[in-house]
Amino acid sequence: MNCPCCSNSSYQACCQPLLDGELDASSAEQLMRSRYSAFCLGKVNYLIDTLHPDKRQLDDVATLKQSIKETQWLGLKIIRHKTQNQEATVEFIGFYQDKPIGQLHERSRFVKQDKQWFYVDGEILPPIKLARNEQCFCGSGRKFKKCHATD
Repeated sequence: MNCPCCSNSSYQACCQPLLDGELDASSAEQLMRSRYSAFCLGKVNYLIDTLHPDKRQLDDVATLKQSIKETQWLGLKIIRHKTQNQEATVEFIGFYQDKPIGQLHERSRFVKQDKQWFYVDGEILPPIKLARNEQCFCGSGRKFKKCHATD
């Protein structure tokens, strides 16, 4: 099975060891990818465990379960990432099923504490225009116009 995070690796070689608790993310980008996979696969406990403890809320489980139930994720595109000391940002777009295709374009903040990366929060950014001849975000290997383009 290809990894949901669109890394072009198998799930077993990419995000599964993180989601199963066998490894900790070695970078903020790796944590971002694994959190995306956790959303795709309904791994609520992983999402809470990798959320910074100061950001956790009592209703996180219910909120995450509802979000997972209502959203069909289609692909992930990492735009850029920057790490400085124990802090990092990862700008990404998560694509989801909607009419037309929906986008969650976010610049996420991460911190590293006690050798573990945590998601802190994110700034929502405007959607981007997808070029018809670029690779599709879903990881199919096809051009966007032949895969998920709707016009």
